[in-house]
Amino acid sequence: MDQIILTGMVLETSPSGDYDRRLVILTRERGKIVAFAKGARRQGSTLLACSQPFTFAKFRMVEGRSAYNVTGLEGIRFFPELSQDVELTCYGFYMCEFAEHMTEENNDESRVLTLLYQSLRALTNPNIGPKLARVIFALKMLYLNGEGPQTEQCVRCRNKTGPFVFSVRSGGCVCAKCAGDDFDPSVRREKELRLGIADNDFYNLNESTWYAIRYIGATPAEKLYHFTLSEEVLRELTTVTDAFVREYVKHTFKSLAFLETL
Repeated sequence: MDQIILTGMVLETSPSGDYDRRLVILTRERGKIVAFAKGARRQGSTLLACSQPFTFAKFRMVEGRSAYNVTGLEGIRFFPELSQDVELTCYGFYMCEFAEHMTEENNDESRVLTLLYQSLRALTNPNIGPKLARVIFALKMLYLNGEGPQTEQCVRCRNKTGPFVFSVRSGGCVCAKCAGDDFDPSVRREKELRLGIADNDFYNLNESTWYAIRYIGATPAEKLYHFTLSEEVLRELTTVTDAFVREYVKHTFKSLAFLETL
């Protein structure tokens, strides 16, 4: 059979048989694929790199009926810093798990692959920090999937004049008129205390948080990781991004649950 070359990153690896590896790889040319690396678990195997998540390379493969078989690798790029720190490893697994859940086979996932590569690089950049890198990655993934928050006009009446409140269930910003009394956080808090329920659908955001959301939505992955945020803005951005992911992705990420225990 003819060999093909696919550029991609290993998202997940698992044992297969006595010495093989089953791989989930996000490729530029064919989206998310399943491939097998025969003998990859043998000592000295030329396919040993396939056993490592976060491996970025050009994979030489033979296409089968339901999966691919890896025969070699070229231009291998590792992220050794991630494997040397438990916390960074968990952040990397989160990004890979997120990408695996959101991508499909035979789909153009080149922008997701670029985002994932740049995001793993950002994890090792002390000027960015893993917390900011994670939230930028997650929010940008929502935008690439067509589910990012609307921030240019009220999602209810299309009014482009603020101020706005951020609404998760509405899908973005809501103007003061449409939000009514709930625009005021003190009114929302009084209702929560009086009714005995917590409804965190509305968030009054710092202007810098609004700007960060808009910047992430509009900026290509190659230029995303060129800014930092104050702790307050990062906290707001993390809160609304995670709430948005829970609402629209509806997937429990095991790696994130583990991160929250660290």
